[in-house]
Amino acid sequence: MRFVNDYCDFMYFDSPAGTLTVAEQDTAVVFIGFGTLTPPGFPPGGCEERMTPFLRSVRTELDAWFSGRLRRFTVPVRLTGTPFQLAVWDVIASIPYGECRSYGDIARTLGKPGAARAVGGACNRNPVPIIIPCHRVIGSDGSLTGFGGGLDNKKALLTLERRNQ
Repeated sequence: MRFVNDYCDFMYFDSPAGTLTVAEQDTAVVFIGFGTLTPPGFPPGGCEERMTPFLRSVRTELDAWFSGRLRRFTVPVRLTGTPFQLAVWDVIASIPYGECRSYGDIARTLGKPGAARAVGGACNRNPVPIIIPCHRVIGSDGSLTGFGGGLDNKKALLTLERRNQ
């Protein structure tokens, strides 16, 4: 993961899925990670834990999402990835709240029916889970497979969405 500039501001957000690390750069979310992390891709000392007005707005949207009052995020994100990854993340962003799609469904949507594993790889590299809801991507048999935040968190996020519908 490489960014345009060598700095970011970040916050820790206590959520029902545990602590999230949320990083922003130039008023765009560039990273969300599960746990208290140093945002990756920046030089040592390049990120500062600091509550900016933009991160305050991200916190407001995360609070609303976790409480079921928000279905789609409006805060800007800045994604860096390959053209394939960006296409996968775009499809994932369109999965409605409370619904799931399989890795194969996404591959077929992209016109690449044999690329389910590559879709899984793109999900694994999603820098902003929850905003790009890769937790809504499941195995073709309906099983919960792979999630950077851990399968327990994937299950918790899907349960939260079902409960809030």
